[in-house]
Amino acid sequence: MAKRRKQPRRPREKSPTVTYTDPEGNVLELRERLSPATIAKLGEPPPGRAASLEDAWARREEALFERLTVSWVISDLPLEDQKMLIGRYRMAHPDERAWVRRTIAKHLERHIPELS
Repeated sequence: MAKRRKQPRRPREKSPTVTYTDPEGNVLELRERLSPATIAKLGEPPPGRAASLEDAWARREEALFERLTVSWVISDLPLEDQKMLIGRYRMAHPDERAWVRRTIAKHLERHIPELS
């Protein structure tokens, strides 16, 4: 029996991005839009009842950061790898995290209001 050839993958259309600069000159680049499936997934309540409100909030915050962030330049060091980005976000100073949260909130209001 002959093997069936796999169809070549269609190249993904890259979403336009928006850059934001903090007072120290660090630059956060966020996707302007997300797929409808991603928006639906981020809009779902947390699974199970075991998660506290704080835990659910932190998970959503990280999920938004992970899905939206394309790159983050900190002290002239560009980060583009998803694992490096989320790792750096987790160890960010509270002031950095607060700036990122505010920036993402403003970004959502402007570009993806269904998630704000």
